[in-house]
Amino acid sequence: MTLPRTATTFAPPVMEARRWLDGVVFPADRPLINVSQAAPVDPPPQALRQAMADFALTEDSAHLYGPVLGNPDLRAELADQISRHYGGTVRPEQVAITSGCNQAFAAAISAITGEGDEVMLPTPWYFNHKMWLDMAGVRAVPLATGPGLLPDVDAARALITPRTRAIALVTPNNPGGVEYPADLVGAFYDLAVEHGLRLMVDETYRDFDSRSGAPHDLFTRPDWDQTLVHLYSFSKAYRLTGHRVGALASDTALLAEIEKFLDTVAICPGQIGQHAALWGMQNLGQWVAGERDEILDRRTAIEDGMPALEAKGWKLLGLGAYFAYVEHPFDISSDELAKRLVSEAGVLLLPGTMFMPEGDPAGARQLRIAFANLDRAGIGQLFDRLSTVRI
Repeated sequence: MTLPRTATTFAPPVMEARRWLDGVVFPADRPLINVSQAAPVDPPPQALRQAMADFALTEDSAHLYGPVLGNPDLRAELADQISRHYGGTVRPEQVAITSGCNQAFAAAISAITGEGDEVMLPTPWYFNHKMWLDMAGVRAVPLATGPGLLPDVDAARALITPRTRAIALVTPNNPGGVEYPADLVGAFYDLAVEHGLRLMVDETYRDFDSRSGAPHDLFTRPDWDQTLVHLYSFSKAYRLTGHRVGALASDTALLAEIEKFLDTVAICPGQIGQHAALWGMQNLGQWVAGERDEILDRRTAIEDGMPALEAKGWKLLGLGAYFAYVEHPFDISSDELAKRLVSEAGVLLLPGTMFMPEGDPAGARQLRIAFANLDRAGIGQLFDRLSTVRI
C-alpha cells in the first residue's frame, strides 16, 4: 500500500524538540534557555495592538472574506516599499499576500512544479522548505555549501537536470544566518535565466540584514518577474507571528496560478493581520529600525562571546539575522547532543541533522542557535552553560 505523503515526511522539528522538555524540571535559579525557534516572544508594540483592536471593533471588513491574493491597499504599499528599498519597479499586481511566508513558498512551488520535478536547496536547508517539497512530490536536490556556508554557482550548474524547475535561496539565511553577497545572488539569477528556471529568494529576515541599502539588484533587472519569485514575511519585523502574514512578488501569470492554490487552502489571508502589516509599514519605520539595532547588538554579543567557546573546541560557521550556526567539539551526533543539553545544560536548541540530508556527516557536528530572544545577559548565560558541558 502506498503511504500518504505526510507519513514519509519527517516530523516538524520545533515541535519535536519541544517534546524533549517533557518531564524535565528546571530549577528557579537555572531556568530553561530556549533558542530553538526563530520567533519573537513579545507581542507587537502597544500602538500596533491598539490599531488592530480598533480595526476589529469598527470595521465590518475585519471579519469578512477578502481578495484571495490579499487586500489592494496592502499589496500597493508593499510594492511601493519593495521598489524603494531595492531601487526597482514593482507594481501592486505583481505582489500577493499569503497566510505566512511558508504558505507563499508552498503556493509558489505548487504553481512551478509537477510530480517528480526537482528544486535545488542549499544545505543546511530550511527544514519547512524540504518538508513541503517532500509532501508535494518534488525532489529536493541538496546543494552543499562551502566556506562561510555560501552556495557555489558552478556546483549548482552541475546539478541541473531536465527536471529542475527552481533554485531556492534564503538570505539572510535560516539556519546559517549568513547574508548572501549581492554578486552571488545575481550570479544565481543569471544561472536561472540561462536555464529557464525560477529563482526563489526568501528574505524573511531582510529587516535584520546588517548591510545598508539594497541587498541585491534583482528588482532592477529587465523582466525580473519572469525569473524571480521573491518571498517575504511580516512576522518578524512587526511581531505578527500569530497572525500569519507573508507575501510574494513575481509575474502576474504565475500569481494567477498561485491564486488557485491559495483559494483552496485558506481562501484569503486574515483581515486583522493584513491591517496590522499595512499599519506597521506606514507607522513603525523608526520602531523597526530600533528592533534591527537590537538584533545587530545581539549578533555582536555572539561574536564577543565566541572566543570562550572556541577555546573549548567549538566553531562559529555562520552568524546573522536571528541565527548562529555552530560546530560542536563532541564525539556524539548533534541530535543526541541537543537532547542531552536540555537536562545537562538547561538549553533547548536544534541539531544540524534537522537541516541536512539524512546521513550527511556535517549535520552530526552542527547546531543552530536562534538568539533573537536573548539579550546580552542571556547570551552570556548561554555561552557559560555551553562552555561547561562535559560529554
